[in-house]
Amino acid sequence: MNSILILICVTLALTAISFVFARQKARRQLAVAAKTIHSQPSYHGWFAGLMSGGLAFLALIVSAFLSLSPLFTIVLMVVLAVLGFFFAMNRIGADFRARTYVEYFIKSILVLCSLIAVFTTIGIIFSLLFESMRFFKEVSFLDFVTGLDWSAQTAFRDDQVGQSGSFGAVPIFAGTFLITLIAVSIAAPIGLMIAIFLSEYASVRAKRIIKPTIEILAGIPTIVYGFFALLTFGPFIRGFAESMGFGIPTQSAFTAGVVMGIMIIPFVSSLSNDVINAVPQSMRDGSYALGATKSETMTKVVFAGALPGIIGAFLLAISRAIGETMIVVLAAGGAANLTANPFESVSTVTFQIVTLLTGDLEFDSPKTLSAFALGLMLFVVTLLLNMIALIIVRRYSAKYE
Repeated sequence: MNSILILICVTLALTAISFVFARQKARRQLAVAAKTIHSQPSYHGWFAGLMSGGLAFLALIVSAFLSLSPLFTIVLMVVLAVLGFFFAMNRIGADFRARTYVEYFIKSILVLCSLIAVFTTIGIIFSLLFESMRFFKEVSFLDFVTGLDWSAQTAFRDDQVGQSGSFGAVPIFAGTFLITLIAVSIAAPIGLMIAIFLSEYASVRAKRIIKPTIEILAGIPTIVYGFFALLTFGPFIRGFAESMGFGIPTQSAFTAGVVMGIMIIPFVSSLSNDVINAVPQSMRDGSYALGATKSETMTKVVFAGALPGIIGAFLLAISRAIGETMIVVLAAGGAANLTANPFESVSTVTFQIVTLLTGDLEFDSPKTLSAFALGLMLFVVTLLLNMIALIIVRRYSAKYE
């Protein structure tokens, strides 16, 4: 690790030195140029720095693949950096299009960053597909998506005692959607009301207090929400139910759903606030000029104009709730029950993935491979929701001039 840091520092130092010397030479030569120059001295400096540092970085990559010694790597980096430096220095002149090359390099970096995101997504998809196909060779896809019993406990070896395994995923997805429904039922109205209040009714002082508070709520780690659900909210709900003569467990779909709803309130309120503020003030003024009240303007003009964006915010919040892990791990109970009772323990897709991919693993077992099948189905569901949200926002959102 220390050697890598030293080599990176050497690369940055060579880049900086080349930049400074090339810029100084460009300033001296271009200052006496009799004709209009194409590029400013700083672009010549950046061209030299990129040539020198780029070749040094290339030497670093090659040395890493060939497992060369640090000393030899430094020598190779310095040699290539010097060659790049002299090449750039010889190109300095009034006609040299250094700006074009620098901007092309920056554009290439931006394209590369975009491709990294694309290829990462493609890699995730193919990894899920590959392992899921292995799972579906042993378990029928129809049984997986329609089965009503989930029990993934199987024996790794013939001399072990274990269940034969039942991989009906309906209870898992039912628990996921039940918790998501509870969470969105809480987050959607509260988040929307917060957004309306902040954009239309709140004073400057109220905004200064409420917005930072919501941002703090958004910054709390999900594991902390899980602790809150397990140690505070769950026992409170159980104690309240017992005082009313009912008995419910501490860990339930209701406990996980309510706390998850609190977690995604900032998500809904922030997106909704943005789309409400995007409605032009001229439409509000026109409504007021026609005699409408503030509430009528909000419901019939502002809300109608912002409705597509608000729906998109709700769908994105649903996607966020479906993919949540730590809250359901600590607060949902983990029992794969096919039930519509929110006060029973349930299991979710993310809970099962965590359970199946921790502890003793055997990647030839359907038990472990089922986690990838669940991940693939979860990926498809969230992808569809995100696509629907984007389509709604782009196709039906009003465009104001």
